[in-house]
Amino acid sequence: MYELRVTAGFAAAHQLAMVGRKCENLHGHNWKVEVYVRGETLDKGGVLMDFGIIKAHVRELMETLDHKFLNELPYFQADFPPSSEHIARYVATGLQQRLEGQPVAVSRVTAWESDNAAATFIP
Repeated sequence: MYELRVTAGFAAAHQLAMVGRKCENLHGHNWKVEVYVRGETLDKGGVLMDFGIIKAHVRELMETLDHKFLNELPYFQADFPPSSEHIARYVATGLQQRLEGQPVAVSRVTAWESDNAAATFIP
């Protein structure tokens, strides 16, 4: 089994209810996102997948989040408030859809809201 990692980032604001006083206020982060994809078979060039393809898909996903008020995005309504956990899930599911038909699968996504706090979603 092989695993590739790509990192990206975005800046956005959010509000979280019922998690503590500070987080209930409107605030923002400069998120760092780590995306991992895995697969078993290398191509004739000896690679699992071209990093450029993964980076392009991740960049598209970051553009949907960058400089937004996440609470207003349809995905983060009702059952999916814009926590780091749900941001990781959003990126993982969005990337997996974009990789449909490729010889890889998303193995995990970590969303860092600061240098020392992150959440990971494992599909």
